[in-house]
Parts: sequence; C-alpha cells; structure tokens
Amino acid sequence: MAKSEPSKIFKMIKTMLAVVVIVAASIGGTLLYYEKAGFGLANAELPNSRPLAAEKAAPVPVPIFTPLEPFTVTVRTEQSQRILYVAVTLRLANESSRRIITEYMPEVRDRVLRKLSEQRPDHVQTPEGRLALVQILTNTLQEPYMPHNKGPDITSVLFTAFVVQ
Repeated sequence: MAKSEPSKIFKMIKTMLAVVVIVAASIGGTLLYYEKAGFGLANAELPNSRPLAAEKAAPVPVPIFTPLEPFTVTVRTEQSQRILYVAVTLRLANESSRRIITEYMPEVRDRVLRKLSEQRPDHVQTPEGRLALVQILTNTLQEPYMPHNKGPDITSVLFTAFVVQ
C-alpha cells in the first residue's frame, strides 16, 4: 500500500498541473483574440480611471444663477381677473451676463412684468404654456440693453414659484 499512495499523489498533482496549464492557455488565447479584435484591456476604461488631460483641459464651469424678486401680476380673461405670482431665477452663461442683468435690473423687471401681464391664466397653467412662457422670457431678456449691442447669454429661465389664483 505504501507504494500506491505516492503514485496516487503524483497522478493527482499531474492532473492538477494539466488543468492549470489548460486554463492558463485558454485565458491567454482569449485575451490575445480580444486584443486583436479591438476589445483588449488597452482600449478598456477602468471604472475608477479618468483621463487626466481631459480633466485638466475642460473644468466644469460653476453655474451662475441670478434670482429675481417675485412678480405679482393681474392677468385677465374675457370673464374675470386672476392673480399670477411668479418667482424667477435666471441661469447665465458667464459673468458678463450676470453684470448686465444686475446693472439693468429695473429694465429686466419691466420686461418680465410686461410679458407676464400679456399671458392668459388658463394657458400658463398648462405645461405647454409654461414652456412657451420660458421661451418668451428667454428671448425678451436676451435682447440688448442700451447702450450694449449684445444682450446677456441666458441658458435657462427657472420658475421657483408659480401660482395662478
């Protein structure tokens, strides 16, 4: 019996080595195939890796928000009058746009009040009406303020309060 035990252990070690060699060859062949097919690790992005050049070249700009004092406007229908209360915050593209809005705040507020007073209460209560109002306010506020020949660059008009009563 003593002679058979070492031969069994030797056979088991040979079998395990053969399995390890086959698995290693299989993994190596798969990696070689993927590398030639363009799916290799050289092209793969690891989850925690970030390209340093892109990170340094294009920093994400900090958003520039300018809140306006709330507006209360009387809007009319053919049968009645309603009150529209709106608080607006502007998202601006750059610091020069913020300066223009701040310097010309009385004119900015006047433009907004005029456009709000033209609205129909039943229309601005719908999602489509609010979207249209955002577009109207954006276009109106981006017009130049005299003596400037270019108006502020407004990326979003955000409603922070909106009540029709």
